[in-house]
Amino acid sequence: MNASAVKIAPSILSADFARLGEQVTEAERAGADRIHLDVMDGHFVPNISFGAIVVEAVRRITKLPLEIHLMITDPDDYFDDFVAAGADSFLVHWEGNDNLHRTVQRVRQLNKRVGIVINPATPASVLEEILIDIDQVVVMTVNPGFGHQHFIETMVGKISRVREMINRCNPQCELELDGGVDEKSAPIGVAAGANVLVAGSAIFGDPQGVAAGVDRLRRAIAQTADVTKPKGK
Repeated sequence: MNASAVKIAPSILSADFARLGEQVTEAERAGADRIHLDVMDGHFVPNISFGAIVVEAVRRITKLPLEIHLMITDPDDYFDDFVAAGADSFLVHWEGNDNLHRTVQRVRQLNKRVGIVINPATPASVLEEILIDIDQVVVMTVNPGFGHQHFIETMVGKISRVREMINRCNPQCELELDGGVDEKSAPIGVAAGANVLVAGSAIFGDPQGVAAGVDRLRRAIAQTADVTKPKGK
């Protein structure tokens, strides 16, 4: 597989916020495909990150698509604020949402892309009734709420199952991995069927800089063995 077929989404949760603008610009110039922004409220997950004001600031400094990962209670209440701030897509969790179809429809009304996120302990089967209606599935490969965690290798089987479901039901849907993605785990995830990778510390924590982190990840993906390009991509 050509490395360019796999999209890289740097997660600013791992960025140096004193140099956030500079580092986002470096990521864009290095060939990142989109920027991933983790919004956490301290209730849905135990950590607190940032809100629409940071999304607005990032929007001013990059032309890349901004995907907003909402790890918050009642995400529907905040879509308008994030759209006004410059969001291009929303990633909402299956967990804790009793009206998932309504949430997806709400995002559609705003003319934005929408994805569903499933935590490590959530089986792939929960996607059956919603997969046809969404643009992305995000498989969490760590437990959400904190950065700098290690990739849970037992998620590889789930990634493969989700890829099979996507190919069968909605081939245009992207399969994204979020958590512990680095030069070691990225090829494993891509081989299992992922075509979008969220990476935080592997990019922003690279000792040689952001551009080196993006390049290191690209080279690792390019060396993936036995990878077949997902259907519809």
